[in-house]
Amino acid sequence: MDKRLVEFIRTLRAAGVRISVAESYDAMRALEQVGVYERGIFQSALRTTLVKEASDLPTFDYFFPLFFDTAAPPMFNMEQELTPEQQEMLKQALQSLANNPQALQQLLQQLMRGRPFDQSDLEQAAQQIGMQSADNPSQQSYYRRLMMRALSLNALQELLDQLEAALQEAGMSEEAIQEVMEMLRANAESLREQIERFIGNLIARNMGENPPEKPEAQDLMHTPFRALSQEEAEALRDEVKRLAAKLRSRAALRQRRAKDGVLDPKSTLRHNLRYGGTPIELQFRKRSVKPRLALICDISTSMRYCAEFMLTLIYELQDQVAKARSFIFISDLHEISDYFKAMRPEVAVREVLLNHPPGSYNTDLGRSLQTLFNDKLDAIDSRTTVILLGDGRNNYNDPRLDLAAEMRRRARRVLWFNPEPQYQWGTGDSDMLAYAPLASGVYQVANMAQLVEAIDRIMADG
Repeated sequence: MDKRLVEFIRTLRAAGVRISVAESYDAMRALEQVGVYERGIFQSALRTTLVKEASDLPTFDYFFPLFFDTAAPPMFNMEQELTPEQQEMLKQALQSLANNPQALQQLLQQLMRGRPFDQSDLEQAAQQIGMQSADNPSQQSYYRRLMMRALSLNALQELLDQLEAALQEAGMSEEAIQEVMEMLRANAESLREQIERFIGNLIARNMGENPPEKPEAQDLMHTPFRALSQEEAEALRDEVKRLAAKLRSRAALRQRRAKDGVLDPKSTLRHNLRYGGTPIELQFRKRSVKPRLALICDISTSMRYCAEFMLTLIYELQDQVAKARSFIFISDLHEISDYFKAMRPEVAVREVLLNHPPGSYNTDLGRSLQTLFNDKLDAIDSRTTVILLGDGRNNYNDPRLDLAAEMRRRARRVLWFNPEPQYQWGTGDSDMLAYAPLASGVYQVANMAQLVEAIDRIMADG
């Protein structure tokens, strides 16, 4: 119990609750006095010794059951609940469902026996969906959906409907069928609760083992966007003007250097034909280094800070861009170019994010690309550089690689700005391994320093 309490305190600290060493010892001494068998008294003792601010109570109440309510939820063993005759009818009904996937049949057998998931089952599913590094409570609903799919619970309802119909054909009474289905659904709910606890516990332990560092102001440029607190994000917003000014100066310098153009051999030969080649007047081709951009930004929860800072920086550099059109997406694509015609960049970005909040809908880049091709294809031509900001995670939706390839053929180039390191590509629902070969280049933009460097390189290449 002492080890679990230490992990609990470590996680509370990582979540922002201030707990001193003395308060940790107070909590341990309190447990020696009250014990752990009376849950209410046990919880009150920890709450009293560890929580000083009322604002920290929700954090405590969220994490407490993840560490101390670890028993598997109770389940019905239906073999003990049914009469021999009902068990025989159930056996016949199950035989009629033999054409279903084996994983679903095994899950149904598990439900009937009232057996919770083994820890190894849950750990294997977590590894399959790439959940080992999850360390933020906001990720819980996302990973819950993936775990349900990995463990076949997402497809269970259709199988239960088939079973109910098969029991009716086997001659079981309506009352008995209702009893069977209620027990199965109750057991399924217990499995969902077990998954929920497992995910929450894994996230909580990862938070405790890898607490986010509290960087000094000068380190914020290298702080991952996903780890920024609201105060740190606000400090970076104050830096955007300075960063934009620096980028603008570098872009203007490149423009001046480009004014003389580059030698054009064909024009030089044509121009000097009238002189017989002597003397030679060199002809130069003016080189435009102002890019034409189409920005396509994922603004789902995990990408919002990155999208905010990229859009703000690009539009602060508007005088160094020949033309820009901007789009955002979560489950579908929306053009936001008009926002920037009427407002300052930072105000426009704030309005965009306010009017397009994250919600229960899933990221769907494939659908967003289809909308782009249906309604906004005029935004991309052979002079356009497309910047696609996203992590390539598509919630197992169709990635529409055909449209990504066609976009690459139409555009001058297509560049991915992705906050995830390459070793995470292809894990879980990531389609990045398939998207990357269809792009002209991929830049990692996990923090402001990387984002500024990527934008500077885009501006340099024109």
